[in-house]
Amino acid sequence: MGLDLYFMDKSSPARAALLLIKTLGLDVNVKSLDLFGGEHLQEDFVAINPQHTIPTLVDGKFVIWESRAIMTYLVNKYGKDTSLYPTDPEERAVVDQRLYFDMGTLYDNFGKCVYPIIFGGAKEVDEAALTKTKQALTWLEGFIGDRGFVAGSSLTVADIALGVTVSTLEASGILDLSAYPVVSAWLNKLKTTLPGYAEANQPGAEAFGVMFKEALARKS
Repeated sequence: MGLDLYFMDKSSPARAALLLIKTLGLDVNVKSLDLFGGEHLQEDFVAINPQHTIPTLVDGKFVIWESRAIMTYLVNKYGKDTSLYPTDPEERAVVDQRLYFDMGTLYDNFGKCVYPIIFGGAKEVDEAALTKTKQALTWLEGFIGDRGFVAGSSLTVADIALGVTVSTLEASGILDLSAYPVVSAWLNKLKTTLPGYAEANQPGAEAFGVMFKEALARKS
């Protein structure tokens, strides 16, 4: 029956799921939803996902949402080797920690910088949230270190999740990534080596950046 991925290109989590699918070389039917137009609230989609969030993956009769859960599920089911999501308990724990770090620290604080401007009445980036985002990037520098990847010496799902977040942060222009040379080098490596990066992530990241900058300009 194939994979259906409910998707919006401006969504970092949705792009992370799509990029993982490209990395695995899987066929997918991308079903774009316009969240700004309320398409995620339509009855047929709510019947699939009562939380009406994207990304949502439909694999036959199985439905799962939340991007990091989608990514680990796909590697567990379709991955030809275990390197993207190791089976060793300690190695997997590190990958999981980095995924939670992405969701609860880096992506969360980045969101607190940009979403109040896009969706709320804020006129400038919250300084406290920006400070926490900078701290998260400093931690990410340490995670990568001289090993080249965020959870060890090889690519994992955590690199894909965090890479999409950082690429969106870069496109937003809220700070200069050159202050984080290890992160910058790692992101450039992902841009040039991940299968499908140019079509699965970059246009959506740039579209988000344009949307944020236009919202900020309107508030100034």
